[in-house]
Amino acid sequence: MAKTILNLTILILLVSLALHNSHFVVSSTDIDQDHDINEEEEEEYTIIKKGRQCDHETNNIYNGVSTNKGRDLLFCCKNHCRNVLSDKNNCRVCGNKCKQGERCCNGVCTNVLSNARHCGKCNKQCSPGDSCGNGV
Repeated sequence: MAKTILNLTILILLVSLALHNSHFVVSSTDIDQDHDINEEEEEEYTIIKKGRQCDHETNNIYNGVSTNKGRDLLFCCKNHCRNVLSDKNNCRVCGNKCKQGERCCNGVCTNVLSNARHCGKCNKQCSPGDSCGNGV
């Protein structure tokens, strides 16, 4: 009986430890290798995704991590990973909010209601000769 309880306790501890550390898995697909980092630093990265909880001291997440083949630039804003190239509440830097009718396009708050290069949303160009009115 005592041996069974001991075995169950050990099993529960091992499963708990495995589940607790599962978010520290390194993924080479989520991190572009454009940065000059050595192998030791590379091992410190976790799976980094927009919206994921972050804290540079405990999770080794560094501000300015380029992901998604350079289309995203993640920063830790209020303990959450945010893409500062497209997040309207953290455009270019944490806390920089875009105004009504604006979207964060490549890190710049852009009026998408009247911009021919960003009509209605980022990078949606109007046809030649057409103008953008109210995002259409």
